[in-house]
Amino acid sequence: MTNSLNDIRHAKSMIFIGSNATEAHPVSLQHILHAKEVNNAPIIVVDPRFTKLAAKSDEFVRIRPGSDCAFIMGLINEVIINGWEDKQFIKTRVSGYPEMKEVAAHYTPEVVEDITGIPAAQTRKVAKMLAMNRPTSLTWCMGGTQHHIGSSITRAFCILQLVLGNMGKSGGGTNIFRGHDNVQGATDMCVLSHSLPAYYGLSDGAWQHWCRVWDVDYDYIVSRFKDKEWMNANGFTLARWYEGVLQNDEITQYTPIKALFQWGIGLNSNSQFAKVKEAMDKLDLLVVVDPFPTATAAACESDNIYLLPSASQYETSGSVTSTSRQIQWRYKIVDPIGGCKDDYTIMQELVNRLGFADEFYKNIKEVPEDITREINKGALTIGYNGQSPERIKKHMENWHTFDIETLQAVGGPCDGEYYGMPWPCWTDEHPGTPILYDISKSVAEGGLPFRNRFGDVATYVMSGREEIQLAEKGVCNPGSEVEGGYPEFKDVVPGTNWKTDLSQETIKEAIGRGMAPFGNARARCVVWSFPDQIPIHREPLHSPRPDLIEKYPTYEDKPNHYRVFTKYKSEQNPELVKSFPYVLTTGRMVEHMGGGAETRSNKYLSELQPEMYAEINPRLGNNLGIRDGEMVWIESPEGGKIKVKAFFTERVDDKTIFMPFHFGGMLAGKSLAGNYPEGHAPYVVGESANVCTNYGYDIITQIQATKDGLCNVSRA
Repeated sequence: MTNSLNDIRHAKSMIFIGSNATEAHPVSLQHILHAKEVNNAPIIVVDPRFTKLAAKSDEFVRIRPGSDCAFIMGLINEVIINGWEDKQFIKTRVSGYPEMKEVAAHYTPEVVEDITGIPAAQTRKVAKMLAMNRPTSLTWCMGGTQHHIGSSITRAFCILQLVLGNMGKSGGGTNIFRGHDNVQGATDMCVLSHSLPAYYGLSDGAWQHWCRVWDVDYDYIVSRFKDKEWMNANGFTLARWYEGVLQNDEITQYTPIKALFQWGIGLNSNSQFAKVKEAMDKLDLLVVVDPFPTATAAACESDNIYLLPSASQYETSGSVTSTSRQIQWRYKIVDPIGGCKDDYTIMQELVNRLGFADEFYKNIKEVPEDITREINKGALTIGYNGQSPERIKKHMENWHTFDIETLQAVGGPCDGEYYGMPWPCWTDEHPGTPILYDISKSVAEGGLPFRNRFGDVATYVMSGREEIQLAEKGVCNPGSEVEGGYPEFKDVVPGTNWKTDLSQETIKEAIGRGMAPFGNARARCVVWSFPDQIPIHREPLHSPRPDLIEKYPTYEDKPNHYRVFTKYKSEQNPELVKSFPYVLTTGRMVEHMGGGAETRSNKYLSELQPEMYAEINPRLGNNLGIRDGEMVWIESPEGGKIKVKAFFTERVDDKTIFMPFHFGGMLAGKSLAGNYPEGHAPYVVGESANVCTNYGYDIITQIQATKDGLCNVSRA
């Protein structure tokens, strides 16, 4: 998220695509509606459903699920054709523009209409609204990412903001609202299968850096792996871990997965949940760490599962990172109850029993403060350096001194600092960076250029054209010693760069010279290491438009994709729509959250939303002989089948079925409530929508494609 929730108050227009903030992020509405009412900023909502946010919008754009990239590239093309692009911004701060412009030219409003279903006139109208009302805040969420081309879709969002010159500006930016507490923090710590904390990757250099941070011998870490090759290889993702058990698709690993440790997640969030259950039942060991027994606990029906009750956020303390990159301190309100233990204690007891507590806790004497200090020491790439426990606590104690418009403290102990010291916060004196890539203020005051990651010059594979990657002369933050672009800092301390110098002298040297440690470059439209160097539309794997598959085909199948063979071309069957004629998409509801383990165990929220349902357009329901409120079967091409209540609504069109993904505790019409520990079943159980979400995984990230599959509907 380049800006913040509060900064949306300064927007002159807002576009939400794949984001239903009203239900998923209701706190943000105070800022969104402020911009609408005070700035007269139009709200544009792009969604397959007429959501509650759409009800507040000035322009609702109904889009076919999975066609977002075509629409955005169409907007870009329309902006360029009309000369509305920010020519100076592009000339000085953007690379790969000519190549991108050529690709975007294909997506005329008429082509966009054919692909997306959006009328050509509406594409033209939205492009003009954005061009005439700048800066624009662009927001997306899982509706933009959970597609097999999600990485291309989100890149297109960013390119649109570059073309309009909306990056690095208050009221602009690309703003990805996070759905759970500390999702941003968990991402920054890279609780993922392909990186060490702070996005360092899995190279030898990355491991060696963190070994120095942890004060652990590098050879000891190497010895923890069967062979060193696995130390540098991406692991299984959360989306596909079960294939490591079932091996329906070929895996690249020396042994199947035999145990799963599930910590703070409901596996009913996984697509193709029936396969997930099959894998859980085959595991030798399944451990669930959660304050509540999750749907996992009920669905797993073999004698291989252990529940470790963990404390809630009110029973523990420590630092978390908000959706706006702000670091906050959570204070413990009460001690853990009912035999629960906080996460730190559970982890400590585990590593003691596993025999590596001496290495794991070498620097951790005061919990949780020393954990945050270790992050401060090592997470240099994203500037977690300056948010010490003492500074974070000071912000929490003096929150009332921060201005709601700027998030900057006015007087008091935090004078001049930005609330939560949003990263990067380079030093103990740095105020934090409220808006990424803002060159209107000095780096020491929270400004920042675009990062230089790819050298000084690049030659584009697709065109053979050579282009300088550094920002143009004169484009820099105030006070910079170099008046223009420059490379990243290194060798201030011999043999290190700004990312690996634990003394942090390199970072301090850069700030002292008015420069960013990571250099000053251009944002690029062309990513030469990706399958699609420039974002293009590709039809969903399970497409409702088989006539478009030949023109917009998917990728070739990809072996060893995070250790799993991933099907693309072989999965894209043009005949599938004949048996599964409706598009299935999923999303949130305001009363429940995530997999629903906590919220469905709350009697007040359960009373508000006690039933799982499928949204069906009345015309479609009548054509199928279904009545509003009747039970229906929803079936997927993979064999998933769930029984839910039909909810007639014109929120969806007559080709689309929507279901919320928060429910669990039922499977294929059968209640699993009796499988919960006695007295611990949630107040509400229901079928999991993800039983029916289809096969499909992003080509870069392998995030699951839950927003554009196919299904069939019939009376139960």
